[in-house]
Amino acid sequence: MNAELHVVFGAGPVGLAVVDELARRHRRVRLVNRSGRANVPAGVEVAAGNAADPASARELCRGAAVVYNCLNAPDYHKWHEQFPPLQAGVLEGAAVNDARLVVMENLYMYGPHDGRPMTEDMPMNAARGTRGPTRARMAQDLFDAHRSGRVRAVSARASDFFGPRVRESAAGDRMFGPALAGKSVQILGDPDAPHTYTYMPDIGRALVMLGECDEAFGQAWHIPSAETVTPRRFVTMIAEEAGVEPKISALKKSPLRAVIMPLMGLFVPPLRGYDEVLYQFDEPFIVDASRFERLFGSFATPLRDAIRETVAWYRQNGAH
Repeated sequence: MNAELHVVFGAGPVGLAVVDELARRHRRVRLVNRSGRANVPAGVEVAAGNAADPASARELCRGAAVVYNCLNAPDYHKWHEQFPPLQAGVLEGAAVNDARLVVMENLYMYGPHDGRPMTEDMPMNAARGTRGPTRARMAQDLFDAHRSGRVRAVSARASDFFGPRVRESAAGDRMFGPALAGKSVQILGDPDAPHTYTYMPDIGRALVMLGECDEAFGQAWHIPSAETVTPRRFVTMIAEEAGVEPKISALKKSPLRAVIMPLMGLFVPPLRGYDEVLYQFDEPFIVDASRFERLFGSFATPLRDAIRETVAWYRQNGAH
């Protein structure tokens, strides 16, 4: 086993995918979450801690060569309040211990972009709501810390996740659950607008590759995904793998949806403000990962294979 310590914050699907990849490479790993309990490969240390507490983060990162921030805010409707302290704590832990910092980001910082393929140098024009501007500020804070010499940082960005362990995603339980049951899948947005989906094991692999590449630091990188398809095609492929008839209903952009979404947020807190990111499903949402592929090569799992593995996982674990 490699003696370098890799510390992973977050035991959600991203953190566990990183742990899987590190274990496959025989790295020494410490996984950090609130409870100190997680189902991990043999030899992986699991530690309890609060990433938002800088003192706790400093101690948890002690001896680390690489730190991976795979955290998400626990309450989606409080994202703008809860997420920045988590990043600040992990950044402090990595900086004090002179560890390289790899951060998982999403694509909210770009905001509406008229359906153009997204590249890493696209302006961060997320001017609506709270989540996009919060994500943009966090990205700016991360690279300000890198440029100042406080920490060596790199970020990875991906589109909607799917795959084993992925539940809270536009391509998680809400899509695979009803599809496998032969029920109608509700699509929020245009079911025929091209949309990139990113396979979770590919995300874990990409984060580890970035953490080991000196040339990657100081930049953001889009993680490679399989071919971009429409939500309709994605659901159809799930149904084909499950051996059921595909069924889709769509809540497209309309005056009715503009009323329904805020009302739903009154009764379902995680949906509060969700309408501010619905542009992702109303227009083409295409991720260009050519910068990553030029440096590392293309390794995205073929979409049919990735969906097959995800269907098998849901059949074994069920939908919530």
